[in-house]
Amino acid sequence: MTIQTTPNTKYARGVRWLAELYEKKQVSNLTAQTLNKAVEYELSQSQSQLTEIEKVLADYEKQFKISTAEFFKRYQAGQTDDSAESVEWASLAQMATSIRKRLELLSESSE
Repeated sequence: MTIQTTPNTKYARGVRWLAELYEKKQVSNLTAQTLNKAVEYELSQSQSQLTEIEKVLADYEKQFKISTAEFFKRYQAGQTDDSAESVEWASLAQMATSIRKRLELLSESSE
């Protein structure tokens, strides 16, 4: 059996279908446990990623004595240099925002 690690529309439809059945309580206990574990795993992985990124962001904040939010606002306004550090900081800030949104969605789904 091949495990798909990249999005595949066929499997995405299957997951949506399973989610509908899950909400209607029409899946087996094994399927329900598997889906619950998948959400728990994604939550755990996302939280770990966010923790690591936040450590790096905190280092940048200490080094430049400015919050990530303020830096990113200036970055988007073109008020920072184009150094590798600035690009990395901005990229990490965007990644953190994306992960926080993912965590919010996953947390809602696990309630």
